[in-house]
Amino acid sequence: MTHSQLVQKAVRWLRNYRCGVILSEQACVSGEMPDAIGWKRACHSVLVECKISRSDFLADRAKPFRLKPNRGVGCERFYLVPVGLINIEELPQGWGLLEVVRGKIQMTLPSAKNLRSAYGFRCEMNLLLASLRRVELRIEPQSITDFLKWKNRMAEYNRGSLPEGLIPAEQEFNVFLENEAELTTEQTN
Repeated sequence: MTHSQLVQKAVRWLRNYRCGVILSEQACVSGEMPDAIGWKRACHSVLVECKISRSDFLADRAKPFRLKPNRGVGCERFYLVPVGLINIEELPQGWGLLEVVRGKIQMTLPSAKNLRSAYGFRCEMNLLLASLRRVELRIEPQSITDFLKWKNRMAEYNRGSLPEGLIPAEQEFNVFLENEAELTTEQTN
């Protein structure tokens, strides 16, 4: 298995882990380049670092944001490795372990859920904003705002109504736009 194949598995796993926004192999201001990171409700982030060899895993431990975990990203942090590559005792404190067993990802050890610091949150915001800027550069001269309003343009072209099968943007399900207080109330009822 190659590193890029493992990253693809990590992205699919994050999607199944209910992350709505996922980035892979994008650099952030701290110098960290997460193999895969996703965000759930309430800005809860999940980092997955993919390692295909012991030497790669051991080298990762010497990175500045591993030596000072408060400099890293991810509320939850996991290593994704081929089965048996690393032992649970070798994991940094709070990290979880995902292993590929017969082609499928198995959670061998869950991660703590509160590993991200305020500094890590700022790095994540930088990562998201830098990624949005990359998108904006690719769609120029159109702005991101105009790009996101494509349904409005479709309605304009269709004499005021959306084409069949499309729903208005305000009716789209987007967990990131839901009120956290309402979500908490719903979950306790």
